[in-house]
Amino acid sequence: MAGSLADLIAPELPYLRRFARALTGTQERGDSYVVALLEALIADQRQFDGTLSPRTALYKSFINIWNALPTNEKAEPVMRERGEVVDRRIETLTPRPRQAFLLASVEEFEEDAIASILSCTEVEVEQLISQAGREIADQIAANVLIIEDEPLIAMEIENLVTDIGHDVVGIARTRAEAVKIASERKPGLVLADIQLADGSSGIDAVNDILKAIEIPVVFITAYPERLLTGERAEPTFLVSKPFRQEMVKAVISQALFFEVKAGAARA
Repeated sequence: MAGSLADLIAPELPYLRRFARALTGTQERGDSYVVALLEALIADQRQFDGTLSPRTALYKSFINIWNALPTNEKAEPVMRERGEVVDRRIETLTPRPRQAFLLASVEEFEEDAIASILSCTEVEVEQLISQAGREIADQIAANVLIIEDEPLIAMEIENLVTDIGHDVVGIARTRAEAVKIASERKPGLVLADIQLADGSSGIDAVNDILKAIEIPVVFITAYPERLLTGERAEPTFLVSKPFRQEMVKAVISQALFFEVKAGAARA
């Protein structure tokens, strides 16, 4: 491999290994595919698309290697031993939705870059991520608390939550309502606005809830700047209004999947 290409891709290899391991379900298999990619690039550098950014081109080359094996086009249920549930769960997703989901949720690629990597349109990327969300919901169904003071928005969020297989246990318009419902219904996920009907804060409501139960939270807000200040711990999952339904579905699935992953790591 020419020095210039090696210099381009070297900083991205740790992240590619992370992606490969998530895609395959094991460190050994993931690393073996990365090695196969590097060997392929040594043999023929034309497999690296120089018109794309180095990171996007590297992942595109990797996906091409992965998809070249017919067995990788199938999703097969796996036997799960104790301690392997989370690492192996992603394997059961249909391959292309699995790729799109991981590129978006783990590697944080934008949709246009994912479209380049997967050689498809951005509309198809949204559809793939949505399908992954539905498949994850089949495995990780949750009871959801919605904290939102606008009735039409709350209804829209409720519809998209139930569309991917989750149950809504309550809709709160104020901090007090949110804490009461959470205490009574013990949700597995909270979707929260920031500015609520009585002038109270969704942030304060969430903080109150998290004192009693440890659950993932997705903030859906028109005021992201109130959360992204860099002055304190910031939320992992944040969607700005106006939002696209498909991306909200994907973020919900992401929050649930990685909460289960974190829980398994603690267990």
